[in-house]
Formats: sequence, structure tokens, C-alpha cells
Amino acid sequence: MKTRRVTAAAATVLALSLGAAACSGGGGGSSNNNGGGNAKKDAALDSIVNASSKKGGTVNLEDSDVPDSLDPGNTYYGFVQNFSRLYARTLVTFKPAAGHDGLTVVPDLADSLGKSSPDAKTWTYHLRSGLKFEDGTPITSKDVKYAIERSNFAPEALSNGPTYFKAYLQGGDKYQGPYKDKNGLASIETPDDQTIVFKLAQPFADFDYLATFSQTAPVPQAKDDGAKYVQHMVSSGPYKFASYEEGASATLVRNPNWDPKTDPIRKALPDKINVKFKVNPVSIDNDLLADKITADITGAGVQPQTQPRILSGKYAKQTDDSYAGATSYMALNVHVAPFDNEHCRKAVQWAVDKQSVLDAIGGAPKGDVASTLLPPSVNGYTKFDTYATPGSKGDAAKAKEELKACGKPNGFSTTLTARSDRPAEIAAATAIQNSLKAAGITVDIKQFPSGKYFANFAGVPSYVHQHKLGMMMMAWGADWPTGYGFLDQIIDGSAIKPSGGNNLMELNDPKINKALADAIANTDAAARTTAWGDIDKMVMDNGSVVPLVYRKNLLIRPDSATNVTVTQAYLGMYDYTLLGSSK
Repeated sequence: MKTRRVTAAAATVLALSLGAAACSGGGGGSSNNNGGGNAKKDAALDSIVNASSKKGGTVNLEDSDVPDSLDPGNTYYGFVQNFSRLYARTLVTFKPAAGHDGLTVVPDLADSLGKSSPDAKTWTYHLRSGLKFEDGTPITSKDVKYAIERSNFAPEALSNGPTYFKAYLQGGDKYQGPYKDKNGLASIETPDDQTIVFKLAQPFADFDYLATFSQTAPVPQAKDDGAKYVQHMVSSGPYKFASYEEGASATLVRNPNWDPKTDPIRKALPDKINVKFKVNPVSIDNDLLADKITADITGAGVQPQTQPRILSGKYAKQTDDSYAGATSYMALNVHVAPFDNEHCRKAVQWAVDKQSVLDAIGGAPKGDVASTLLPPSVNGYTKFDTYATPGSKGDAAKAKEELKACGKPNGFSTTLTARSDRPAEIAAATAIQNSLKAAGITVDIKQFPSGKYFANFAGVPSYVHQHKLGMMMMAWGADWPTGYGFLDQIIDGSAIKPSGGNNLMELNDPKINKALADAIANTDAAARTTAWGDIDKMVMDNGSVVPLVYRKNLLIRPDSATNVTVTQAYLGMYDYTLLGSSK
């Protein structure tokens, strides 16, 4: 998931729990809650800070750019997956709760977790009774089926989301989507208005995780007009859009047709939620410190220039330094010269000074130097370092040996992309540029806005090839907290798309593809766990990914923020289904 990201785990093992969750942010919270006045540093990592059951107040959020889309069926940013749960309910979801409890998958629209056939190829869900859209019309299984069809099978209109359903549903590789094929996809069955059945082409042991995605949020077909749907989305959650001005702002207010009796996991305490887009990232930090806003919606943490001010002063007790279950890395596109040569890729691997990258983004509070693609918090992580150098500072001599092997003894020139509204990412790219220079590799940094980074630039193979974008900055968190949930959409050849893609290396290695498919089809959990580490090693051996940092988010919680807790299910940001405001 794209970090601003998609969902990440802080635990090695996630226990799936049947039954509905009690939202601890409403009536009383956990036993170790802290009040706003005496909260301590990192208090929100495993408890609910400033717990409140009071209705009312306005939550104000800011974003340094724009999301890929607020349409639940057209997004892959983790903060949108988190935020959209306010207006888009899914079949199941992650429990709004503090600490590891927030990694539990619980029913949402469905009345239980999925019922699997013995071979994990058929999954059945039954919807709760009494579910309604914001206009009062009933929500049926057909609305969920249609939502999945539009989000996975119509890339000409909706290109940003993941491709799991397309890859695993029977006939998914041939279905043209609901805008071209009005008959629908036969492998999603709706025998009645409460039942939805998924027929898979191969076993998929993680299907309940997939059902947490916003792509399973219902969409009424009569109200859908493709890419324009984002302008008038129909809510299934406790809030609906009162206004939405693309690229500027959005306001959510209460949905009068949301029935809390059908929704045991949301308390919906705030009266209103405002989001403002395209705010300078340092200004966002200042607004948080001045208690003018409730949170930075992207959840990526403060900027490097803000960090010293808050860690050494009175604001330190209001910070939460959360592992994001995510890895920042540099993708080397294997179809852009000279990175079509394995030795040129490995020259970069040896040359990068990773410690300088970590220092550039703020040092230890922002994470740890990475040597693997999988972060330590994701099930399947195996500790190894294929390109180990003293102090993680790079080895120019070994880089030059690889340059000779790839026929570039005097080095080469290439382009590195980064997101223009993310100062930390630009700082990291600059550190990479400086370390590669010592090995004779000249880097030109090109910046693009994060809201279109994948849809128009780095995630569009034709654009990448035409403009020779050899290296691309990237940050990724698990779609769900297993090795498959982290790896598939960034290394599987089937995930390569004409636009909005996340496999920026354009890896399409038959051995890696097969290893992924074989592992997820294995119903032996221990064997799957071992496989993810083995696949990580395969990727590192081909040199197409340069892991940089296992991410941490240094978050600030203003005094007015209530029910504040970090959710590791969504990249270590605050849980927006719980977050409230005393203002």
C-alpha cells in the first residue's frame, strides 16, 4: 500500500477474530488511557489518548498535496483506505482499537468473517440486515459485486487500486469490466440480496484481508459514472460528503441514514470532518503545534526541519514515533537502460550510502537502515543483507567493479524521481545523488506531485520508458500484514498496469511470479511464512530494489484531539474512525 500507501503490520502474527469489535474510543477506552493534559511520549502507540465519549466537535485534517482519489474503488493510498472507512463500509475491516488489537479483522457490512471452502477457492459472506445508503435505499450484495467489478476491471476509468480480484477471480483475466460488459463477472455470485460468493481460480488463504479493502465498499450502479463518481459518492458509512472541491477541500457531515445498530465498530462522535488539500507540509506541522488542526491526514510524520523543535521542547510528550510497517526504497526499472543490465543495478546497490539517507530524513526517529524489502514487522521477514557495507555507508570500490562488469567502467548518467511535496523524500534523493557521484554515477532528480505520481508518471510504463526514468523513490507498506500482502503488488508481473502501477521495477520474473502464487495457495501457515523471506531474497539477488529505510512516523497529537491511537493496520498513522476533537 502506498505510503504517503497503502496497510502495514506491527506484529509478526495477526490473529483473525470472529465477532464484532467494541470500539474502545467511545465509552471508556483501554485501561491505560492517558488524558490529554498528562499524556506521555508514544502514549498512542498502545493506548487511546484523551479518551472521550462526548458527541460533537469538528475534526480538521490537512494534506500537502491531493490523494490519488477519495473514491473507495480508485485508491491505493493507505491514508485514504483509513479515512474512507468514515463514509465507505467494507465487507470486513480492521478493528478500531489500540495496539495489536487494531490488527484484528472483524466483520463490517458482513455479519461474520468469510466462510471458506476446504480448498480456500470459494469464499462466502452474508450482509447484515438493515444496511442503507445515504439516500435511504437498501445496500445489497449486488452493490458490493458491482463495486468490485468497477474498481478492478475498468482501468480506463479507475486505474489506482490493487489488482488482486482481477488476478484471482475465475475469468478475471478476460472480464472487461461493467462499463463494457453489462453481464457482470460470473465468478462473483449474488444468489440473494444478502449473500455474495467469490469463486477463485486458485486457493487464496488471505482472502479476509482482501475483503478489508475499500474496493468492497458498495456502489449503487445507477449512481456510478466512472471517474466522475468521486464528485458525488454515495455513502454507506456514518458520514457523507457535504462538499468536495477537487484539489482544494472536502467536508463530511453526519449521514442520517446510517444506523448504529448495524455498525458495532464505529462511534461516529464528531459532527463534522474537514479536509484541506495542497497545504505546505511545514505549514501543516505548524498548524498541528498551534492546535489549529487535528491531524496531518497522510500520517507520514513531521518534516525534518520541524523535528528538532518538537523533540527538544515542550511538544515532545505529544509525539508518537510509530513504526509504519513500511519500507522506503528506490526502484530500478529493469526495462530502462542501463538497468536492463543486472551489474549496473548492482553497482547502484553497492554505491548507495543508506546511513546518509536516514540522516537526511531526520535520523533514528524516522526509522532504521533497511537491507531487505520486507520490514521486520511483517510476517515472513528474514534478516539478511545481500549488499552489506561498513556502517551502511556504501562501497564505491565494489560499485566500480560492477560498473566494469556492465560495460560502464566510467559510470553513467540516469534520472531519479521523487515527490515534489515531500521534503523528506527529496532530501533522501539528494543524499542518494551525492553517494552515487563517488562511484561515477551522475543522477538528475526530477520531481512530480504525489497526487499524480503513480497515475501519470512513475506508475505509467510508457511514460517511464519515454523519459528514461531509471530510478524512482518509493515507499510501501503491507496491504495486510503478511509477506504476500506486502510483496505481491510491487514485484508480481501480473500487477504491472498501463497506469497507476506500483511495480515500478516492472519485474515480471517467472520464478518470482510462480513462487508468490505457490506460497499463497499453500494452506500451511508456517510454510507460507518461510516462503515470503525466500522470495524477498530472490528480489534482492536480481538487484532491482534498493531498500533504504524501515519507516517510522513521528506524529504530533494536538491537545484538542480526542480518542487518539495509532493503527498499525494503516501504516502507523492515527485511526480516523476513532479520532475526534474537543473543538
